[in-house]
Amino acid sequence: MSRITILILSVNEAPLLRWSLPAACAQGADEVVVIDDACTDATPELCEQFGARRLRLTRRRGYAAAMNAGLAACGGDWILWCNADCVLAEGFLDALRPHLDSPTLGSVVPRLLRATGMAPEHRTHEIDAAGLTIDHRRRSTLVGHGEPLERYARTGPAFGGDGACVLYRRACLDECAMGLEVLDEDMGLWATDADLAWRAQLLGWDARYEPRAVAWHRRFDHSGDSRADRAHRRLQFRNRLLMVVKNETPAGLARSLGWALAHEAGALARALTVEPFLLRGYLDVLGELPAARRRRRWVQARRRAARRDRSSGRRPRPPRPPFGLRPPAAEPTIGAAAEGAAGGQPQPTA
Repeated sequence: MSRITILILSVNEAPLLRWSLPAACAQGADEVVVIDDACTDATPELCEQFGARRLRLTRRRGYAAAMNAGLAACGGDWILWCNADCVLAEGFLDALRPHLDSPTLGSVVPRLLRATGMAPEHRTHEIDAAGLTIDHRRRSTLVGHGEPLERYARTGPAFGGDGACVLYRRACLDECAMGLEVLDEDMGLWATDADLAWRAQLLGWDARYEPRAVAWHRRFDHSGDSRADRAHRRLQFRNRLLMVVKNETPAGLARSLGWALAHEAGALARALTVEPFLLRGYLDVLGELPAARRRRRWVQARRRAARRDRSSGRRPRPPRPPFGLRPPAAEPTIGAAAEGAAGGQPQPTA
């Protein structure tokens, strides 16, 4: 039977861990590891109370660097990584286990439901994310965000999982890692999950959505702080472009050139007229471009090697990277259809 590790990152998030950690420890995983990112709160006491192993980082690291340290320090054939603001429902891992024998499966994507807080009374029946996708404009979006629960109730192929909660095969992460970096530390936070999902697709790994694996997620909201909101928006803007630089293929660009050019023209126009602080994002991309090009050469070389391996029979050849791929959505009821019309479009990841 496959060994599963649950990996949770805490950045002074003991109030969240009081809810998420016992739910994780009750899943029957082989190990639960908490990344203590230089915490000064009750994170150590909670790990001891619920029997989780604590990985102590002596200095504060960014999201990608902290997660990479955790991934390097834990074992298991599969690793479920979660944010501290994500509470797993009973039977979460049991719903994922039937998929784990597929040799081409790199990740399993759960159904995240929206929560306004951590307590049970704050949990809703509204979808937070049924995975993520990258569309023809090369925008990363959350599938089903804001839609009613019934919309994504069937298992099926997906592009990838939202970084708030996703299960990855260790072999897939190892193949996607550049040195010790599974997540791109130059990107920091935003779009690192989409970047990894795209890379895994290029290397021939599949992702599958499993709606019976349910978790509630209290999504981070920085809208009350205008300075933080601008900084996050600029980082999202920059990281989307860096992700494209690293992972785009000539054939993929040729298929979507019109959508991509139209979107870039619109993004530039908006930056010039509405959000001038985003213009600095272009300068940020230029500064990161040499490192991004080195990563691109590495990614594309591994992609060619993976294609040779598949042709020799190590793994079946997958379809081309499925831009726009979303899990199958059930036909909504009349009431659900009305709700979906009001808020049924994929939302930018946040």
